Amino acid sequence: MNASLREKAKREGKSLNKITIEVLMRGLGLSNEKIYYGDLADLAGTWVQDPAFDKAIEEMDQVDADLWK
Repeated sequence: MNASLREKAKREGKSLNKITIEVLMRGLGLSNEKIYYGDLADLAGTWVQDPAFDKAIEEMDQVDADLWK
C-alpha cells in the first residue's frame, strides 16, 4: 500500500502526507469527492413486472427431466 500511495503522490505532484490524508478522508466518507462504484447498484430494485416478458420466458422455467437423468 505504501508503494501505491507513493505512486499516487508522485503522479499528482503532492506530498505523501497530503495524499495519505486525502485517501483516509475519502475512505471515511469525509471528503466532498463523489466516489464512483463500478457495480450495478443503481439498477437494483428497478424491476418492473411485465406479464408479456413472463410469458415469453415461461418455457425456460420448465425442467427437462431427460437432461437430469
